[in-house]
Amino acid sequence: MSPAQDYHTAVENAAMSLTVLPTSDATPTPAPGVYYNSRLDPKNFLEGPLSPNPSTRLRQMLARPGIVVAPGICDGISARCALEAGFDCLYQSGAATTASRLGQPDLAIATLNDFAEAGQMVSSLNPSVPVIADADTGFGGPANVARTIKTYIRAGIAALHIEDQVQTKRCGHLMGKQVVSREEFLTRIRAAVLARDSIPGGSDFVIIGRTDSAQVLGMDEAIIRLKLAAAAGADVCFIEGVKTKELLESTVNALAPTPVLVNVISGGLTPAFTYQQAEEMGAKIIIFSLVSCVAMVHAVRAAMHSLKKTGTDFISAQGMDPKKFFEVMGLQEVVELDAKAGGTAFQVV
Repeated sequence: MSPAQDYHTAVENAAMSLTVLPTSDATPTPAPGVYYNSRLDPKNFLEGPLSPNPSTRLRQMLARPGIVVAPGICDGISARCALEAGFDCLYQSGAATTASRLGQPDLAIATLNDFAEAGQMVSSLNPSVPVIADADTGFGGPANVARTIKTYIRAGIAALHIEDQVQTKRCGHLMGKQVVSREEFLTRIRAAVLARDSIPGGSDFVIIGRTDSAQVLGMDEAIIRLKLAAAAGADVCFIEGVKTKELLESTVNALAPTPVLVNVISGGLTPAFTYQQAEEMGAKIIIFSLVSCVAMVHAVRAAMHSLKKTGTDFISAQGMDPKKFFEVMGLQEVVELDAKAGGTAFQVV
């Protein structure tokens, strides 16, 4: 048996037997071989003001009551609209990023650079608001996964999820998915954790393990994979394509105390749960992956058809003149910064 297989067996056995011992503060006692980092223990994030560091802030949100609601954004416009609506966490969907940046379907066409550049732009709009970003399969082997982690951290992203699909992956709500072995999936998670923990000074970056195996190998296998991912150091578990309320509840119970993320896409494999319903079922994060880009397709289609038919954009503008548009994009922030710096370029706009 190879060293990798020995490690796999040790972690699997430990993960299956991981329990919480009856201590005074109910702190989980990890079984041998299970990843534990005392600095990242959730109890360290229960008190105090929310941090301006987005990864730390996300850990605080995960440790405290309430579900984390992250609307899917696809570009600067959708991110600005989500922030204006008052959301305190954003989700950079891989499907939406691929569509908005490349005009392509979610079929492993976008690269690490496409995702990281989009994430850096979105994270810069309000650097304290956590951005959870899709990272597909990590874009390669362990060295590539490590590079992905470090690139996302430098971009200001707060968290990412890595999945167990094969490299030529597809949207989790399409048919015909294929997944790698448990061990290859765990290799990706371990590489991500090692890369995060190697950051000088320590990083609070949140690593989310995602499995697409429920539709391929069944729910039991999906739960096993996520237990193994948590034992290897994943901070959150993401099971794609949970088809019923009962399955989501049983998943949450099986993976406790690890937080569970649920992905809702209208018309997809998962029912259209509201975030209130998901919270009642025990989910800790809910993402609405395509909420912005699907709405954008409808709106832009309607505007283009209207322009073609009427010869003007007056109807689709709905009274929004250029200044009002730029105000949504942060015009006032730029004007105020210029004035505070002593500039005079934008005294009249």
